[in-house]
Amino acid sequence: MKLHEYQSKFLFRDYGIPIPEGKVATTPDEAYEIASEMNGVAVVKAQVHVGGRGKAGGVKVAKNADEAKGYAQDILGMDIKGLTVEKVLIDPGADIQQEIYLAITNDRSEGKPLIMTSMEGGMDIEELNVERPEAIIREHIDPILGLQGYQMTYIASAMGMPRAHWRQFGKILKGLYQCYIKSDAELAEINPLVITGEGNLLAVDGKVIIDDNALYRQPNLAEERDTSEEPESERQAREAGITYIKLDGQIGCMVNGAGLAMTTMDMTKLYGEADGIGPANFLDIGGGATPEQVAAALRIILSDENVKCVLFNIFGGITRCDEVANGILTAYNEVKPDVPMVIRLQGTNATEGNQIINDANIPNIISAETLTEAAQKAVAAAKEQA
Repeated sequence: MKLHEYQSKFLFRDYGIPIPEGKVATTPDEAYEIASEMNGVAVVKAQVHVGGRGKAGGVKVAKNADEAKGYAQDILGMDIKGLTVEKVLIDPGADIQQEIYLAITNDRSEGKPLIMTSMEGGMDIEELNVERPEAIIREHIDPILGLQGYQMTYIASAMGMPRAHWRQFGKILKGLYQCYIKSDAELAEINPLVITGEGNLLAVDGKVIIDDNALYRQPNLAEERDTSEEPESERQAREAGITYIKLDGQIGCMVNGAGLAMTTMDMTKLYGEADGIGPANFLDIGGGATPEQVAAALRIILSDENVKCVLFNIFGGITRCDEVANGILTAYNEVKPDVPMVIRLQGTNATEGNQIINDANIPNIISAETLTEAAQKAVAAAKEQA
């Protein structure tokens, strides 16, 4: 789950990280009132879950409240990479002397949190990593021992930070690590962390991504999820307890188990690639899925107008094939799909499940015994519907 910049920075503040004392506006008049309180330069920043806001015209520096109102009017409602701006953050201007990049993220290969920092902040870290990787200092944190004092000293020294800022930098780094750990974050990033003309460090931008699987431990953060920028199908899937990611293919896939789902997608891609046919989604109904969840999953798949065929690949274990079959029929009777459906049921209660489907006498259902057969039949059916 992504937090907006203002949400990220307000979270940083809770961990002692200095931030500009900005406020959020949803109308030009609100932007005017907030900027008036600052009595000086104000920065108007679009709040969307996407990078490149500045280049798209979503970040403007206003000399006074009137300018801030005008910029807010221009930015609110703006389309930035397919996302509509509904909020702007009004921050007081800062006298920026130096921009620093600072982030903590997961390093799955090491199984440890990784600090990444550079005195060349304010730019795309991926671009910097390609062009000048030596400019990025990397330091792993032992998850048991936590961030150590000598590591903070090493990082500040290695990145070439002026010694006068080491103490404050150490406090910020410690606060960012606490934020990262206690928020169950996958990423906690400050870009840029700036050195101001007064010689202070200030986090003028922030980005936090929370692990979705840990949101049950983070009820306060879960309430801050902005669903306005999410596809409706993914929101519905989350509410139904289903893992769903929309893709651009024509075969809707309903599978139980992430590994089996990936294999099913690969097989449809393998047999359909020559004809430009592939998976329309990743969808894992998980173990122990109920008929209601199966029905919800089918409704979500069929809400995609690109879907020309639905492929069910269920290996019954905890998930019983007869329950899946009942869910398919429930959804079918509600949605009345006109696309063919290829069904492969194997494992627990597969015989009962297949019997339920057969007894329903649905004309556009195609059965399959193996995954290869199912993928081939799904591709052929999608071609006929194209």
